[in-house]
Amino acid sequence: MSSGSRFGDWATAGVLALMAFAAAGVMNSAGEQSEPRHATATPAPMTCGSCHTDYDGLLAEDHPKISGDTVGACLDCHPTDRASRSARNLLSARLHPAHLPPKGDLDCEHCHTWRAAEHFGLAGVTDDNRGAPTAEDMQWMRAGMLTWVGSGFLDHLHARAGIGCADCHGRRLPPAETTLTNEQCLACHGPLEKLVERSTPSDFADRNPHQSHLGEIACTVCHKAHMASSVYCLGCHRNFEMTIPGGQ
Repeated sequence: MSSGSRFGDWATAGVLALMAFAAAGVMNSAGEQSEPRHATATPAPMTCGSCHTDYDGLLAEDHPKISGDTVGACLDCHPTDRASRSARNLLSARLHPAHLPPKGDLDCEHCHTWRAAEHFGLAGVTDDNRGAPTAEDMQWMRAGMLTWVGSGFLDHLHARAGIGCADCHGRRLPPAETTLTNEQCLACHGPLEKLVERSTPSDFADRNPHQSHLGEIACTVCHKAHMASSVYCLGCHRNFEMTIPGGQ
């Protein structure tokens, strides 16, 4: 078996472990489990007006007047199905942190419609279908969203940069066992040659984690989105001093 396939299996095992955590509860920024913070009963979809009576007080002074009472009213100017990453839509990256714990107290189904294994979309938006997540997929997604909104993990670092779920996972919801490929990561952080240049240590040039003596390995071996990242090199080279964004 090649080193690449071993590391791919290792990364897959990490994703499956995340699913197990998500099924039992939500991980906090310390990597500990806590009770799920979403509603135990399925809430009825809400309109924006269910909570907000004064949109003008929420938006910038030069923001156009809103006509409508659902998130669908925003999509004429903030379409979610983007053809170009250069036209990144910050709507999702701003709305979710404002409404999910710890800042808010809403659940996915307050603003989205969901039928297990059939449909997931925005409430009040006709023909909006973003996948067919199962109950397990939804549990995994809720856990991932909560760490994206507020944690010490890599997903929250992306959230702070205005990077939403669709920027990595695409518009349709990914199945629970999905992990990202190197190509997806390098679409923003690459090309690999430039990444190698940026990460070459000034004191020990041969300790570049992106130019490993093991060959090409999966980014997700070290970089975890919804749980603490870890430097794989330190498993053997324990005297190295290496840190990683989103690590403990």
